[in-house]
Amino acid sequence: MTTPAADQTEDEFLARYSLHDHPSMAVTVDLACLTIRGERLAVLLIERGGHPFRGKWALPGGFARADETLSESAHRELAEETATSVAHTEQLGTYGDPGRDPRGHIVSVAYLAFGPDMGNPEPGDDAAAARFWTIEDLDLDGDGNDATIELAFDHRRIITDAVERARAKLEYTTLACAFCATPFTIAELRDVYEAAWGTPLHQANFRRKVLSTPGFVIPVGTAATNGPGRPAELFRRGPATRMNPPLLRPG
Repeated sequence: MTTPAADQTEDEFLARYSLHDHPSMAVTVDLACLTIRGERLAVLLIERGGHPFRGKWALPGGFARADETLSESAHRELAEETATSVAHTEQLGTYGDPGRDPRGHIVSVAYLAFGPDMGNPEPGDDAAAARFWTIEDLDLDGDGNDATIELAFDHRRIITDAVERARAKLEYTTLACAFCATPFTIAELRDVYEAAWGTPLHQANFRRKVLSTPGFVIPVGTAATNGPGRPAELFRRGPATRMNPPLLRPG
């Protein structure tokens, strides 16, 4: 290991410094992309086309490049493997257990992404297939033995953390709007909460909470209707980012 002398300048130290003096470690990025499909919370997964874990399902992602920020790497991998874009991304966490990847000590920086219906993803790069799976398919609340599919690496843990982060953020932020295509109705916004939390909400109380939170949503008119009944009011996301008091999950 290179140890700087007491009278050594920084330039002199850097000229002799080598990363090879330290244990090697690689960095990857993984994306937990959540959306609502068929009134259920779903996550985007790819079927791995190569080793390790060939044939198993995993989050889209890959190795970060030296000339990219981590965020740029995440968006590049998402586009290359699934041809998908998202409305909102944020860093979820760092996963660095030494045994998480059989190729060596590889640290993953995971991102959480939200978006409205993203259509049908198209596999690319080293992905053999790409599709959305509902959270129920993964049996996240159990031991995984009843899951419909088998996940690669530690991606069950990452998805579990992503789902809990999303569920919690719906309580105190206005990010539920990121799951909705604009414009949307209050009922469609409520559908997001019910799908994410897995429980029905009181319609009148939910509407009152949303409309009483300054800047949560902004009215943009009404939907066209050809039949009897009052036309549905349409909204878009407002400038507010937080709810105070929060909208707490039932139970």
